[in-house]
Amino acid sequence: MPNTTWWAAVGFACLRTAALAAVLVLSSAGGALAQAPSLEALAAAVVGIKTFINPEGRSVATLGAEREGSGILIGADGLILTIGYLMLEAHAAEIITNDQRSLAAEVVGYDHETGFGLLKAAAALNVRPIPFGKSHELKERDPVLVASFGGPDMVAPAFVVAKREFAGSWEYLLEEAIFTAPPHPAWSGAALINREGKLVGVGSLIVGDAAGGTPGNMFVPIDRLPPIMADLLSEGRVQGPARPWLGLTTEENGGKLLVGRVAPGGPAEKAGVQKGDVVVGVDGRPATGLADFYRKVWSLGAAGTVIPLDVQQNNEQRRFELKSIDRMDHLRFKSTF
Repeated sequence: MPNTTWWAAVGFACLRTAALAAVLVLSSAGGALAQAPSLEALAAAVVGIKTFINPEGRSVATLGAEREGSGILIGADGLILTIGYLMLEAHAAEIITNDQRSLAAEVVGYDHETGFGLLKAAAALNVRPIPFGKSHELKERDPVLVASFGGPDMVAPAFVVAKREFAGSWEYLLEEAIFTAPPHPAWSGAALINREGKLVGVGSLIVGDAAGGTPGNMFVPIDRLPPIMADLLSEGRVQGPARPWLGLTTEENGGKLLVGRVAPGGPAEKAGVQKGDVVVGVDGRPATGLADFYRKVWSLGAAGTVIPLDVQQNNEQRRFELKSIDRMDHLRFKSTF
């Protein structure tokens, strides 16, 4: 393949798809791309990840004891960024390069609030890292690439279809997540790359409604990483007061907040909250949705705060006093942090 600009390289490899044709049209309107990296260089910087989880880990029941996905080389020293659930509670990790080299990796850090995870390969990969772009500059209809482990064949064109709030059932909230379409089949830890060949997001989910009923992927914006990078590198976690964590998996269902799972040993279970309960509100204030519920909990103080949770249980409204904790203290790590 000729060593030309990366959009041209994508066109050469995948011109058969109508989606890519549309990407090329919009990209051409965006100006010269002569300095952008080649498709091969971008693909080489996206590696495979295999992680092996502490058998006693709290996340094994929901995420498994062995996990696989993609990671993105962001440092010449072998520093790799991924989505945190791939390496949560890992005691060992392995990196696989596109030329099929396998290297051990150490767990560097994890942040629950953003969902980012950092690993470091045991040796330099001799691959050019992907530089950071600015995710806040992305706009709806911007053309992007989604790259997962597997070389150029796993690099696919997409469009930004929405930038909006995302509330996850696991006590997780992004003020402005990035949604793209069409969906990429290998989204976990995939790189979202802008037209300048820079990293603007990390793949987290496949969703059925990225925008207007269109299926797609959700990415965590890269702008959330620089403010916490120093803490993750030095301490393995973000320092300072943590948000209160309750140990609830809650889904919006028919206008109600239905408890789908209660974490064993977590604050909610200890207080008596059960699967199938309906969250009504917090301290007498109704919760109008998942994001509103989280904000009301977090507004009461840092981890350790007692949360008065109003719940409908067995057709009776009850109040439970939950002694919240820092989720990082609930997890079971056998790693470097």
